[in-house]
Amino acid sequence: MRKLFSVALGILTAIGGFLDIGDLVTNAVVGSRFGLALAWVVPVGVLGICLYANMAGRVAAVSGRATFEIIRERLGPRAAASNLVASFFINLMTLTAEIGGVALALELATDVSPMMWIPVAAFAVWVVVWRVKFSIMENAAGLLGLCLIIFAVSVFALHPNWGDLLHQAAAPVIPQQESAATYWYFAIALFGAAMTPYEVFFFSSGAVEEGWSIRDLGTSRLNVIIGFPLGGILSIAIASCATIVLLPNQIEVTSLSQTVMPVITAGGKLALAFAIVGIVAATFGAALETTLSGGYILAQFLGWTWGKFRRPTEAARFHVVMFVSLIAGAAVLFTGVDPVMVTEYSVVFSAIALPLTYLPILIVANDAQYMGDETNGKVTNMFASVYLVIILAASLSAIPLMIVTGAGQ
Repeated sequence: MRKLFSVALGILTAIGGFLDIGDLVTNAVVGSRFGLALAWVVPVGVLGICLYANMAGRVAAVSGRATFEIIRERLGPRAAASNLVASFFINLMTLTAEIGGVALALELATDVSPMMWIPVAAFAVWVVVWRVKFSIMENAAGLLGLCLIIFAVSVFALHPNWGDLLHQAAAPVIPQQESAATYWYFAIALFGAAMTPYEVFFFSSGAVEEGWSIRDLGTSRLNVIIGFPLGGILSIAIASCATIVLLPNQIEVTSLSQTVMPVITAGGKLALAFAIVGIVAATFGAALETTLSGGYILAQFLGWTWGKFRRPTEAARFHVVMFVSLIAGAAVLFTGVDPVMVTEYSVVFSAIALPLTYLPILIVANDAQYMGDETNGKVTNMFASVYLVIILAASLSAIPLMIVTGAGQ
């Protein structure tokens, strides 16, 4: 029974943890501009993150070591350094976006300026990272994030034309007012939102934090193959809500308040309350994960002592990195930059940096020196190779498309 509860809780946490500010904003933006013409990207991204996270978790469980420790040892410090720089930069961008997301969500609840909430959000993240146990932190944020199910409920409450929605998803057509370049730019953004690198760094390092071993591989696989796809369904629900309410009224999402407009239309203030709780939990949970991920990757690369299971005095540099990252993220937001814009750029840059994070994990997952008999099988390697091609294509196309489209304008 205890193991069954662990599996169920892990799946629920994966659902709540899959959605962050990147998924919330990007899916809403895409729904308000393209309808469900880009819905096909979500399952492609979900399958990719399942492959990616499963390999990273298996590496950690079998070797007992975290991702960046092995990458530096396996590829050498120079090759691993490029991975580190790209990963840390993207992680910091994502952390900035998540803190901004918490502030924007709290603004919806209180009508107090997000500038007032930014330091509160950053301080709260630091306190939780510093004082709260890993399992409590992860599960509480993930479970509260399940309030985002209100978007799926809202889809049914809005009584849409199901035939029209299915036709948009099954036979995607680029709207007349949008260009092919913009369509593919947002396809890459959606893909990057689903396969954000910090999720994998956190998943891998969290496996070490919780002392996973080969015996935990079954639980890990269930969490991945059930939790992430259900999170993907919620992503499509967010896009569907925007398609039903915002697209016909030509309302393009430029703020978090517009993201929840369909929920208000469907269920009023009560539905909005659920949405706000879910958004605060999802963004706060992602802020916790990105904060920890920044400390994880730098400490693991440099060989420092790290981990929440250690006292701050025993892993001082690890905690300093996280503290400085939070200050840096808050400082960027205090310049007045739009958190939604930071979010849109962060998911695209995530796609650009994916080859530097995905390929090393694929290499290590096939190295018998670290994995023994648990290296990738033929089927896994077949899918992993296909995704490596997709990731490379997305990475190489992202910057040209960003320039041509003016970042999707």
